[in-house]
Amino acid sequence: MVNRVVVVGGGIIGLATAWELTRRGSAVTVLEKEDRWAAHQTGHNSNVVHAGLYYRPGSAKARMSVAGNRSIVEFAREHGVPVEVCGKLVVATSDAELPALGVLAQRAEANGVPAKLISAAEAREYEPEVSCVRALRVESTAIIDFPRVCTALVRLLTEHGADLRLGTAARGIRPGSAANVEVATGDEVLRADALVNCAGLQSDRVAELAGLRPSARIVPFRGEYYELTPQRRHLVRGLIYPVPDPALPFLGVHLTRMLDGSVHAGPNAVLALRREGYRWRDVSPSDLADVARFPGSWRLARKWAYPTGLEEVRRSLSKRRFAASLARLVPAVGPDDIVRHGSGVRAQALRPDGSLVDDFLIETAPHQVHVLNAPSPAATSALEIAKYVADQVG
Repeated sequence: MVNRVVVVGGGIIGLATAWELTRRGSAVTVLEKEDRWAAHQTGHNSNVVHAGLYYRPGSAKARMSVAGNRSIVEFAREHGVPVEVCGKLVVATSDAELPALGVLAQRAEANGVPAKLISAAEAREYEPEVSCVRALRVESTAIIDFPRVCTALVRLLTEHGADLRLGTAARGIRPGSAANVEVATGDEVLRADALVNCAGLQSDRVAELAGLRPSARIVPFRGEYYELTPQRRHLVRGLIYPVPDPALPFLGVHLTRMLDGSVHAGPNAVLALRREGYRWRDVSPSDLADVARFPGSWRLARKWAYPTGLEEVRRSLSKRRFAASLARLVPAVGPDDIVRHGSGVRAQALRPDGSLVDDFLIETAPHQVHVLNAPSPAATSALEIAKYVADQVG
């Protein structure tokens, strides 16, 4: 008997999971509340295929990003999606950052990531304008077009008879009498053997709709991007990253040459005032009330609001401060060399004790699988997450 599965969410995780389930013989329906696929996190990220060096050895992020780095590049090449394995530099701009850079090198080795420590002179062979005392060269990092990956997945799903529904939200979820799960869309009730929740920024709410009490809540962080003006693109040949703060899940403002030759700069990280709020003026009182009611938000704020959070807000409001962050990596970059490019919103899961969930978080209930924390490197790991979720569906 063919399993009937409803997947909620039409970003790269939902579509990859739908494809994996379809390949295994399930009859899949995908519900996406927006009028297009990859409308939120997938369509607003940096389009970097991560190598897997940042993540704790043995963690799901480490395992799935290293495997995903290979599988997503292979998928792209097989299905005509633009991708370039270009490598990147992680640079220590002062001696104080050298110990953390050394830890990254150790993690890369433990995770099986091809990387090596190089001198400042060697770093300038890759990036002549970079400023550093030492760097980590990571060979397997790539740039890709993740929305085009989703287009390829939609094409495959359509060819194999999946039921793909845009503009269709899950409005009610309950155990069914004639099926394991019933999903109300407003127009009809879908009956299925299993539910998979890949709703990203709304994933905790979909879980609650299904009767689950998730162990963490989504707190949205907006990341804003600039790009170098066309006349200054020559300052960056590839990807230049700072040494990240190991206590935070964000990698810091970095420079990324895209497939079309443009160079993106960012992102920073500020609290979004709406779950899907890409600008300061995008405000949802109900979303803010949810954040305010959650005890973890206040515990997180006490730990990080000053000076870290305040500095991120200042950088968001000041082009000069943003440019100064970039100048730590490439001193030739100034405020006149960058223009606003856009932003994305990261669905970051937060626990009641105020700790940020630092790994993928997937919780299950009878006939249900809920992907509750899948920020970066989730796009890189999409095909691997899909395999894991499909295994849980059975």
